[in-house]
Amino acid sequence: MPFSNRPYENDHRQTDERRPFRTLTNFNRIARGNGSGNGRNARPAPPETTNAENFYYLKQMNSKTPMVIVMNDGEQIRGCIEWYDRTSLKVNRDGAPNLLIQKHWIKYLFKEDEL
Repeated sequence: MPFSNRPYENDHRQTDERRPFRTLTNFNRIARGNGSGNGRNARPAPPETTNAENFYYLKQMNSKTPMVIVMNDGEQIRGCIEWYDRTSLKVNRDGAPNLLIQKHWIKYLFKEDEL
């Protein structure tokens, strides 16, 4: 008789008595995640905002750090951030008028010291 990893393969009496390791209901509950039955993951969705942007702006405003703001067209604006909100920044410039810049026109910004 050839060797087999399944000890009950050829013995039909014991094959009918065996049960699967997990029942079908247990498998479905485990496959869904938390067992609540709604099909959603147990992990909550990440927050929409992390407030990292707000923290960065506040830090630069309080220290009056000179910044370089690069616009989408490549123009560079130098000045200190005086004020910000969800959609815009107010930049104070030396020897030039202050600007209110909409954020969607900003490509990126960095500290002038890093130049």
